[in-house]
Amino acid sequence: MISTVWPYLAVMFIVAGVWPAIERRHGGKVFDILPPIVLTYLSVTALSVAGVWSASAEIRAAQSAIVTQLVPALIFLLMIGCDVRAIIRLGPRVLGVFACTSISLFIAFILAFLLYRHWLPGDGWKPLAALSGSWVGGTANLIAVKQAIGMSDTSLATALLTDALCYSMWVVVLFSVARLAPVFNRWTRATSSADLADLAIADSAPRPPATTEGVLLWLGIALLAATLASAAGARLPVGGMVSGTTWTILLATLAGLVLAQTPLARLPGAQAVSSAMLVCVVAVLASQGSFAGIAAAPVYLLCGVTVIALHAVLLVMAARLFRFDLYLCGIASLAHIGGVAATPVLAATYARSLVPVGILLALLGYILGTGFGLVVAAVLSRLAA
Repeated sequence: MISTVWPYLAVMFIVAGVWPAIERRHGGKVFDILPPIVLTYLSVTALSVAGVWSASAEIRAAQSAIVTQLVPALIFLLMIGCDVRAIIRLGPRVLGVFACTSISLFIAFILAFLLYRHWLPGDGWKPLAALSGSWVGGTANLIAVKQAIGMSDTSLATALLTDALCYSMWVVVLFSVARLAPVFNRWTRATSSADLADLAIADSAPRPPATTEGVLLWLGIALLAATLASAAGARLPVGGMVSGTTWTILLATLAGLVLAQTPLARLPGAQAVSSAMLVCVVAVLASQGSFAGIAAAPVYLLCGVTVIALHAVLLVMAARLFRFDLYLCGIASLAHIGGVAATPVLAATYARSLVPVGILLALLGYILGTGFGLVVAAVLSRLAA
């Protein structure tokens, strides 16, 4: 049994790297349903339940320090790729679809909680609040909301599984409805967004590959930003849903957005560091949990399906009211629920000219995801009381 920090960290890094490596080398349909990050969580949780390491004071201190320091550093790095000026230049129509998508998800989460709250466990609203952060931004936003609201580690497995399974189902639906675009657009009296190829969007070309010095610089900058955000957050007023951790995450987000507008943002390496940091944080969180939280998975899966169904109905109603076309609705929806990895693929299937739009809307979701999740948490906590 492992009882010291370095062997424990060795296991964390190996498990965090093995599933992405298998997906990259061999692929497989299993990764369409359970992404590597979910398999990493389940694998580490299984090792924890098997007693591979003990909850010694040394390991608990390392777990706390890693999560406390790396979550704001991770959020900071994710903001580096966000060009706020380019998002603004997308125009009111595209941003209007994004806003309607966010509002529809907000209403859907509230209604789903009210429908199923009697079947949810104690703090049953917390996994839904964390999931809402992911369904506007991504997994990093889910973890940030989880930390900010004090959600238990055992509930993280439920949130991640619900996220993965419902997301997979919704991706299939969005790809399948593409052929219905002409009929949908006639019903909404909308013009196809495939004509948006001439949008003036900032450079969306792929960034150069990461370099050794870039990785080291971004790692140091991110850790410094997290430290400063934590120090500043500890001095700000707290109360209700706003804690020192909440301030730390919000300040790290703001710092990343500010730095993203500077020439330093063009230095390669931020994405590589943030990807590695994300899977490491998930592994460490899993090492503190157990399979106890998975018992509640069916009811949360039902909640997730209900949220997506309500979101779809509300977004279709908004499309009819504001004359949105199917392509923009689909891209905006997946930019929320799927994130920056899947959205460009869907956009390219609809119309290649919409790929930059999908990327920028997904990045906008990363910016707003944590704040959205905290707002949902505040509402759900009041309803639960």
